[in-house]
Amino acid sequence: MCGISCLLSLSPACCEWDTRVYEHLKRRGPDCSHDITVTSSSPFYQCLFSAHVLHMRGVLTPQPLQDSTGNILMWNGEIFGGLPVTATENDTVVLLQRLSTCGSASGILSVLSSVRGPWGFVYYQKAAEYLWFGRDFFGRRSLLWKFEAGILTLTSVAANLCQSDESVWHEVPAVGVYGVDLRAASRADRLTFEVYPWTCTGADDLPKVDTISESVPNGCTVVVNQSGLSLTSPVCRLNVALPELINHSQPPVDDLDHLLTNTEVMDDVDSLVHVLSQAVRRRVQALPLVPDGDDDRASVAILFSGGIDSMILAVLADRHIPAEKPIDLLNVAFKLQEKKKQKQSVKNSKKKPVTAEADVTDPGTFRPFDVPDRITGKAGMKELQQISPERRWNFVEINVTPEELKTLRGERITHLVWPLDTVLDDSIGCAVWFASRGSGVIMEGGETRPFSSSAKVILTGIGADEQLAGYSRHRVRFKTSGHQGLIQELDMELGRISSRNLGRDDRVISDHGKEARFPYLDEDVVSHLNSLPVWKKADLSLPRGVGDKLLLRLLGRRLGLAESAVLPKRAMQFGSRIAKMEDGREKASDKCTRLLTG
Repeated sequence: MCGISCLLSLSPACCEWDTRVYEHLKRRGPDCSHDITVTSSSPFYQCLFSAHVLHMRGVLTPQPLQDSTGNILMWNGEIFGGLPVTATENDTVVLLQRLSTCGSASGILSVLSSVRGPWGFVYYQKAAEYLWFGRDFFGRRSLLWKFEAGILTLTSVAANLCQSDESVWHEVPAVGVYGVDLRAASRADRLTFEVYPWTCTGADDLPKVDTISESVPNGCTVVVNQSGLSLTSPVCRLNVALPELINHSQPPVDDLDHLLTNTEVMDDVDSLVHVLSQAVRRRVQALPLVPDGDDDRASVAILFSGGIDSMILAVLADRHIPAEKPIDLLNVAFKLQEKKKQKQSVKNSKKKPVTAEADVTDPGTFRPFDVPDRITGKAGMKELQQISPERRWNFVEINVTPEELKTLRGERITHLVWPLDTVLDDSIGCAVWFASRGSGVIMEGGETRPFSSSAKVILTGIGADEQLAGYSRHRVRFKTSGHQGLIQELDMELGRISSRNLGRDDRVISDHGKEARFPYLDEDVVSHLNSLPVWKKADLSLPRGVGDKLLLRLLGRRLGLAESAVLPKRAMQFGSRIAKMEDGREKASDKCTRLLTG
């Protein structure tokens, strides 16, 4: 993984790095930094390449990587399948070797189509004088672009300088890969991007250019390539079958253990266990060796709330990480404000039931960081200790005060979330940034001590809700439009996940010199879930905590989980209580002034 940036100028005007962006890139790749400049005089163009490497596999390999014929690759990705890469090889080297043998666009597209794993890249093909760039099918790695003062900038991360930047920076849409004919662009003195879209085998529905036109930098144009070439989608299409008429005389069963007595259900669960376990294995094995003397430190951490998504990742990671290695569970909480004491009659107090969450704000037992995700996280860790008692589970309590939030939002987080700018982006971006930093305390021997996670790999559960109907909006859509509406909603979820979530989360997590990995978005996992009819994945006629993500909850029970298997979904901004710190009248889709002003 790394931070990559490319400046393309079609005029002899001075072309320089933005020092603020350069610093953000270096934090993404703290292990090695290198720059290369390519200049052509007839016709004129200049490309400045800069890459900053986080070493994850094989021999530490500086980027930009240049071969003997002048081709240059900057690769911000991981090859988990599709191309053979041994445990001792560096995937950037392997990929450049393959791309260098390609004499045509179709060859390059064939190589990229075969890669399984997240990626963002920039590739300079010297012989053709062609610049390729883009993101993987889901957009799991960030890539931004802007065109200003005659210079095109491609970069993993930008800088939020002022409100006017809103019309300058955009995320590169993850609809395919893009190409620029540098000679033609120089002669025309304008930039036209050719897009090579993702398509499913046998499909003829090429994406319409106007669907991405709003994200194209001002002064540039984008066209579908004239050759009609495309990338092959790494996942199968969504199963849109509708169930036969259900006999409502028989009430639905909401007992997970009872459902697991059904042979067909068990087969579905076991199939998902296998494919998801392999996805986790690919992401937690063959990691860089830790420094001498750090054998007892974790290489893998999990963004952990104690909910079903993160619990399953923890149980499966436990299968594939040596038993003597710890696993860090990163649990973030934003400081609660103590409620003012209110007079209450004895009669009324007897009527009010006492719950675990109510106890959090009880004046007599007030603990400012016992937010809902902290409570469920601690309960989840107890379940993990019962399932795997020999493993050392480091439950890292990451406590954030309003003062620290305000300071680091202005200094760092606003630049990473940008160009996204809503209240929801602020809440999620801040929560993920503090969680992935991994600085907090752990409990040992009945006492807490400071702790900082050393793990370079961070597993996150994003993708589970989007595919298995975990959000409340899915329940609303099912109620109003039935299975047909739910299928349409799920199809839309994966289609927009790159622009709503993944670029932002990659920028935020990578700022700590760590790499986000998304097992639920593994190509094999998505294809498997896409192949299943919707009623096998979710039954939204059942209560919350059961029917939503039903198949995943059954999987959790199959793996030995108890209470965590039936916890209702709680969004991170509410579970961590960051949303309580800000103006309660805000809507998630509102522009966030805190991101604009820091």
